[in-house]
Amino acid sequence: MSTPRIGVVGATGAVGTITLQLLAERRYEHVRAFASARSAGSTVPFGPGTLTVEEATPDALGAGDLDLCLFSVGTSASLELVPPAAEAGALCVDKSSAYRLVDGYPLVVPEVNGERALEALSRHRIVANPNCCTIPLTCVLGPLHEAAGLARARVATYQSVSGAGAQRMQQLQAEEPAAHDLVMDWSWEGDESDEEAKLRAETRKIMELPELPLSATCVRVPVMVGHSEAVWVELERPLSTEAAADLLRAAPGVRVLDLPSFPTPAAAAGTDDVLVGRVRRDTAAENGLALYLSCDNLRKGAALNAIQIAELLLAGAAERAAA
Repeated sequence: MSTPRIGVVGATGAVGTITLQLLAERRYEHVRAFASARSAGSTVPFGPGTLTVEEATPDALGAGDLDLCLFSVGTSASLELVPPAAEAGALCVDKSSAYRLVDGYPLVVPEVNGERALEALSRHRIVANPNCCTIPLTCVLGPLHEAAGLARARVATYQSVSGAGAQRMQQLQAEEPAAHDLVMDWSWEGDESDEEAKLRAETRKIMELPELPLSATCVRVPVMVGHSEAVWVELERPLSTEAAADLLRAAPGVRVLDLPSFPTPAAAAGTDDVLVGRVRRDTAAENGLALYLSCDNLRKGAALNAIQIAELLLAGAAERAAA
């Protein structure tokens, strides 16, 4: 499939805009932009030109003239729009929570469990893209677990307003009070937010550690782009801080910063790597390590990860067709 026909659904949103930018950078040519009825007929940037936005409807996406669809819409919209696209033959990567924790649907971070994406080729043609904090977290936990076994983890996230969409970004630009509310974007399940529960459940699924003890505290911070996470891990076997840092340096998609440099949202914004720093001993736990990371939540935390999944699917489909 050398020239796939690609649909970007949710093309006018914060993640959709980055998705189009990355596709243009990768020189994909046959790209169409889809969004809600109110955006239909408008234009969005694509490389040196623009694309006219089409209305995203089940009929439009199920017409059978797309090879790949990248969805950046809400859960209810995904549940309506993804199935007809997949049934019509398109490979679908969905960035909402609609399929992430549903049995039988791969939840994929290519650097960690990319082989799982290919399971969708012979089934429903749908792969889920994880939460914007789960992606960088598992990029870091993966190499540590492979080397020394992951016994438990604790994480505190500091999430930028872009994770809540374009409207919250506009509010921050206008210095509206709503943009400075730390937790208003999430619902609560007892004393835990749904964001914290998702982070634990998604990490367990990607790492294939269904009983992994993981505790999370998630807050929103008045930063435009870039999520940061403070991470504490306890390993099953001893691992020195030097060895841990070396493993992370060798990990795909990870860049280790040495003091006096350290990860910040500003440093991560506009880059594709997960920035990791302050790798140190956690003296409160046996075989414990602590570290800090930052990641562009619109790129690796959403759009880039989905495109990487899509490229795995396209390559896998091409191999099957050639076999």
